Amino acid sequence: MGRTTFLLLAALYYFVSIAIVGVVLYILKKNNKKKIKQEIEKLETEKNLVISASMLSELNKVETLVNNDELRQKYKEWQDRFKKIKDKDLPKITDALNEIDELFEENNFEELKKLLLKTEYDLNALKTKADFLLAEIKELTLSEAKNREIITKLKAEYREIASTYHENEEDYAIVKVPVELQFENVDKLFGAFENAMDQNAYTEVGKIVKAISDIIENLKVVIAETKPVVLLGKSLIPQKMEDIKNIATKMEKEGYNLEYLNIEYNITEAGKKIQDIFQRLNVLNLEDSLFELRTMHDYFDSLYTDFENEKIAKRLYEDLSRSILIKATRLEKVNNELYKKIGDLKYSYDLSDDEVSVITEIKDEIISIRTSYDKIIDIARSKILAFSKLAHEMELINNKLVKTEEKLNNALKSLSTLKEDELRAREQLEEIKKILAQTKDKFRSFKLPVVPKKYYVELAEAMEAINEMTKELDSRPISIKTLNLRVDTARDLVLKVYNTVNETIKTAKMAEAAMVYGNRYRVVNKEVDFGLLKAENLFFKGNFHASLENAINAINIIEPGIHKRLLSEYQN
Repeated sequence: MGRTTFLLLAALYYFVSIAIVGVVLYILKKNNKKKIKQEIEKLETEKNLVISASMLSELNKVETLVNNDELRQKYKEWQDRFKKIKDKDLPKITDALNEIDELFEENNFEELKKLLLKTEYDLNALKTKADFLLAEIKELTLSEAKNREIITKLKAEYREIASTYHENEEDYAIVKVPVELQFENVDKLFGAFENAMDQNAYTEVGKIVKAISDIIENLKVVIAETKPVVLLGKSLIPQKMEDIKNIATKMEKEGYNLEYLNIEYNITEAGKKIQDIFQRLNVLNLEDSLFELRTMHDYFDSLYTDFENEKIAKRLYEDLSRSILIKATRLEKVNNELYKKIGDLKYSYDLSDDEVSVITEIKDEIISIRTSYDKIIDIARSKILAFSKLAHEMELINNKLVKTEEKLNNALKSLSTLKEDELRAREQLEEIKKILAQTKDKFRSFKLPVVPKKYYVELAEAMEAINEMTKELDSRPISIKTLNLRVDTARDLVLKVYNTVNETIKTAKMAEAAMVYGNRYRVVNKEVDFGLLKAENLFFKGNFHASLENAINAINIIEPGIHKRLLSEYQN
């Protein structure tokens, strides 16, 4: 490719790129203008909808309804507000939109966007003002149909209330006068409603409808709640109060303290509250009455549970007072006996003051428990506390007593263990002596040519350990820890002698048997004869283990394998 061709291609690429960028910018600008144009058209449309035909129509309806000064004043106010929107606020929006159109034609998009946002905000505010005005006008123009619909529903409710009342008139005798007076008022208000509608007195109609609705709503509550209020206030609660009084009086005579329940005060206050509820019922005021009566009823019901709990608490108190007295007396007796033996125990078993201090602690605890117990018994006799509280206090005392009993049992167990250890040690001493005597007899019964020195050393150690154990048992006080150590030492050393004697006798027997067995081969083999001779020398010197090995090795020359067979027999 030549230089000229390359330059031409580069120039062509440059111009094509410029053209593409230009086209893209043109398209973006065109799309942006189109979008802004659409926003302007949308604002224009919304502006034209601010003053709707519906608003003019509703204002014309109001004009035909005006028949009094109040409505006339209201109509004039709405006309003024409509005129302001139409002649003052709307032209401002129109001017702003015209200015926006001029800026659009001039392509002054920076200023246009600012003005567009402001105009959109102002138009939205104006639409809200117009919508609010239309809603106020419609409230009047539609009030007839709306109020007619409400009154129809209220009449249906009223007929249902009146029907329920007349069908059960005896149940409502207590409110007969105020209820029938309210019926008259409702009838008058229905008439006033019709009169106001005929005269187009729509400002009065709303008040009348509200009054009718309030009275009917109150009558619904009266009809629904009067029967349960009368049943609770005149029958159920007074009966319960009388029953509660009788039960409380009887229980107090039986020794129960019920002051914490404040029964008399609560009955008095309940009576006052019931009286107030029926005074309010006379003027058909039942606000919270049923709730208050049900709360009272639940309270008096709960007193039966309280009475039963007091009876249970009394039985628990009486059971605990008896069992605590018996248990505390028994523990005190046991501990006193133990306390008297502290000196003997310390003398007999080398116990320190700290080790026997638990006995003193238990004694102090029992004294404290008896003091607390006597105090609660005195309080119970004076009848200044309820049994529920007395039973609780007795439970606390019983818990302390259980812990003290456990501590005493542990102390007795620990001390009895000392005596058991001493008795067990004496039994083991006799057993150890018996084993040693049997071992010595067994050793003497087998006539060995020489007694190994090891036997005498171990026998001396075992005898010395038995003597130390005997001394410890005969000494006062006995140190159980030292005694147990002496027992373990003596037992181990005697068993050591026992094992040594058994092993020595067994080995000597095997050596002797091997030599007797090998004598048959002496005349046929000099090596066997020499080996057995060496075994005999070792045997008479007391070296039984080496004697056995030499005898077996000698026989093995004639009988290969005898070595293993004799060793197996020896081990078995």
